[in-house]
Amino acid sequence: MTTSNQITPGMTISFDGKVFRVESSVKVSVARGVPFVKTKLIDLMSDEIVEKNFKEGQAINEVTLEEQRLEYLYMEEKNYLFLNIDNLQVVTVTPEVISDKVNYLKEGIQLKAFFYGETIFSVELPQFLELMVVKTETPEANVAVANAEKVAILETGAKVEVPLFIESGDIVKIDTHVGEYIQRV
Repeated sequence: MTTSNQITPGMTISFDGKVFRVESSVKVSVARGVPFVKTKLIDLMSDEIVEKNFKEGQAINEVTLEEQRLEYLYMEEKNYLFLNIDNLQVVTVTPEVISDKVNYLKEGIQLKAFFYGETIFSVELPQFLELMVVKTETPEANVAVANAEKVAILETGAKVEVPLFIESGDIVKIDTHVGEYIQRV
């Protein structure tokens, strides 16, 4: 059993029927009172940041999330369908879990999904993806800056800033964690 004294950043804990990832934890001693552990937690379903205090030595329910590899198939109604690569089962993922990662979803892309029981709490895209530029916006006519950029729309619908030499049909490498152009492939 885990106690509040053992809470460290990166842990996954459960209370009040929700699962949280610990972002920070500080042991607080007060002159006239009971010491406690102050934590900053992220709700894995809603990405909401929550601050919670635990009594020193309080029992904590630490949970282990199971990591599975999924391959994106297609969107059906409002949900996203994936194929679990290990057991070849179709898995439905809600838009709330996908959130802004939808900008980089393309058929065949593999990602990591983190499960607690049968519930998916989060997905993680590969850091780098190679995607085709379908359209670029025309830059201003009198651009003279050496590092000038224009907006490109990728095959997934994402918009990223790219150098002026990138054209429609080019394949570009994108850092999905920050949404930035890396290089032309």
